[in-house]
Amino acid sequence: MNKTFSINLFYGLTRLFIVCLLSLAGLASADESSTNTAESLRAKYAELGPQLSNNPFKRPLYLVSTELPGQLKGDIYARIDYPFSSVKNELIDPNHWCDVLILHLNTKYCRASINSSRSILTVSIGKKTFQSLDSASPVEFVFSVTTTAPDYFDVWLKAKKGPLGTSDYRIQLEAVSLPENKTFLHLTYAYAYNFAGRLAMQAYLATIGSGKVGFTSTGKLSNGQPDYIGGIRGVVERNTMRYYLAIDAYLAELPTPPADQFEKRLQHWFSSTELYPLQLHEIDRADYLDMKRREYLRQQTPQ
Repeated sequence: MNKTFSINLFYGLTRLFIVCLLSLAGLASADESSTNTAESLRAKYAELGPQLSNNPFKRPLYLVSTELPGQLKGDIYARIDYPFSSVKNELIDPNHWCDVLILHLNTKYCRASINSSRSILTVSIGKKTFQSLDSASPVEFVFSVTTTAPDYFDVWLKAKKGPLGTSDYRIQLEAVSLPENKTFLHLTYAYAYNFAGRLAMQAYLATIGSGKVGFTSTGKLSNGQPDYIGGIRGVVERNTMRYYLAIDAYLAELPTPPADQFEKRLQHWFSSTELYPLQLHEIDRADYLDMKRREYLRQQTPQ
């Protein structure tokens, strides 16, 4: 064995050892994070105590948004008055997510299926009016339950491609049990966008999206009213809230007889959005109900 070969072998084995060590460290870190996730979410609940008790939403809810180059994210933390066991059993089922998503104004269709041992949600995104699915944008979400435990669960909906130059869609919901049959949940809604997506967003904000705002106050107007954030952060905040209110409406009507649940959820979701008309009002109740009834009927048949 020559000297050069021996040195190369030594460095090769050393590099392999380091890689293996780092891999094991990564696995250990992942295990620690998975075992501490429920604890971390409860710590967040304690940290947000003041915000959950005193906020403009008139409910125990905290919303925050972030904007990075080419990326947007909205997060909602909320305490809800539903038993954790019910929340978990309902929302680890991909079929139930279609009943949640269809409440959103822009969801035109949703159907769950199994494809190559994966749960897929085939969703169509479109206008705030009834339209054909041919004119809507298809988005395929992969649904996964990443963690489920007696006191905690974590589910993800991920889509590589979205409409109008957007990509890497992510809807994540994690929840932990609280005393007195309550639940603390964390909802994340995020996506990326390219140059074409930014141009489409700018066009929206310059036309029908002009003047629309989010929920984050950046100061006071001259009349003393809050000056709410606008732009693309306003967009992601509004949609994050709409998805949260859809989850809340779905859970709230579980005690309703099954035949009446969908109609009750529609009424519940619309009434909840009207609590924040400056941010969320788009169409009248009658138009919303008519649109959603037609879309729900269409959703019963595979497209």
